[in-house]
Amino acid sequence: MIEPIQNLVQLTPVQMVLCVGVVFVAGMIRGFSGFALSALFMASAAAFIPPVELIPVCYILEVTASLIMFRGGLQDADMKIVWGLTIGSAIGNPMGLYATTSIPVELSKLIALFIILGLATAQLLRTSPQFLASTTGLYASGITAGVVSGLASVGGMVIALYVLARKVPPRTMRASLVMYLFIGMFTSIVYLLGFDVMNKLAISRGLFLAPLVAIGVLIGSRFFRPSLENIYKKFCLGLLIFLASAGLIRLIL
Repeated sequence: MIEPIQNLVQLTPVQMVLCVGVVFVAGMIRGFSGFALSALFMASAAAFIPPVELIPVCYILEVTASLIMFRGGLQDADMKIVWGLTIGSAIGNPMGLYATTSIPVELSKLIALFIILGLATAQLLRTSPQFLASTTGLYASGITAGVVSGLASVGGMVIALYVLARKVPPRTMRASLVMYLFIGMFTSIVYLLGFDVMNKLAISRGLFLAPLVAIGVLIGSRFFRPSLENIYKKFCLGLLIFLASAGLIRLIL
């Protein structure tokens, strides 16, 4: 029974088990925090699957998570923030893609991760710059996220950093991240189809892992309740610091 699935997804049994475990845990974290699914999966699975093959799989997993979390996100999100970040990101993304012709991707990713690490640590120590919480900061963060996403594919972390800097309830922070990622699905599919990255293998892998991420998201969402909302921001900032540090270590080594 396993062999037909193995042939379909073109992974060894060990790789299949690793993917299932990582996706399940990443799904739980996405369900609780509202982000980090793709970042965690990419960081773990890139050791045995080329990143270019992981991108469309991540898209299918994000679609699965977004559809499950859409209702709660729509109810609680600050849509002014969501649309501001989305518009800014759409403007900045082509700029980032264009800049890849003159700036080495590894260098840009290194700089972006250092900035994210520094700002996340500052927020954790409650010394976050007030600029991030302003209207100018809203659009600047969106454009920066788009540029960084085009250059180094870490734009989502910039968005999370901005949302966490707002003085709003944790429920609104989480919902705003959920809706930003939901809207982003519609622009992302254009790039994936345009560059012919979304192929049969990616769809097979995505559909194989989708039920696991769905279960993980449902479990993680159950943990997001009033008694745990007070640790939400610290958890997310710690998660950003971990992801940025892991990315820096991979680049340096």
